Amino acid sequence: MIELFLTFAKIGLFTFGGGYAMISIIINICVAKKKWITHDEMMNVAVIAESTPGPIAINCATYVGYKKKGIRGAIAATLGVVFPSFIIIYLISIFLNNFLEITWVVNAFKGIRVAVGLLILDAGLNMIKKMKKKVFQMAVVCCSFTAMMLINIFAWNFSSILLMLIAAIISLLVFGVQEARSGNGGDLK
Repeated sequence: MIELFLTFAKIGLFTFGGGYAMISIIINICVAKKKWITHDEMMNVAVIAESTPGPIAINCATYVGYKKKGIRGAIAATLGVVFPSFIIIYLISIFLNNFLEITWVVNAFKGIRVAVGLLILDAGLNMIKKMKKKVFQMAVVCCSFTAMMLINIFAWNFSSILLMLIAAIISLLVFGVQEARSGNGGDLK
């Protein structure tokens, strides 16, 4: 229990940028080093955590903790990932008026933005590497990536959640058509 709490407290303390940035660290620690879950489980957890209410990092921590030690493990891991952020935000809120005026703090946040982008990119690339390389899945990845880049470059007001829903609907339609044709589960190719 203590190991779960401390592991996720370390993840929560040293990861900036929210849940997506934490995915790469969670994969590194919980999958590669500690082998608490498999990479396939982590990919499924990331998808489910994104689809359920609440921050993705907390949902991932809760799942890993539950898988390792049941309800008590889920509580320990969840508290571990939340505790450092709570303490840091509490301390910043005490000194907030002066905190954002300090030059080195402003510059540190600029650097952190770049690091967060790289952590999110790393998590995405790790998931793509482990993904089964089928034509349809790769087409969805490429189209989604292209759409997100165009949305960001041209600053269009388009929700990334809506983009995920569109990809899910297209995937379900293709799966349904293939299942109807083959009659044996519709393996997406």
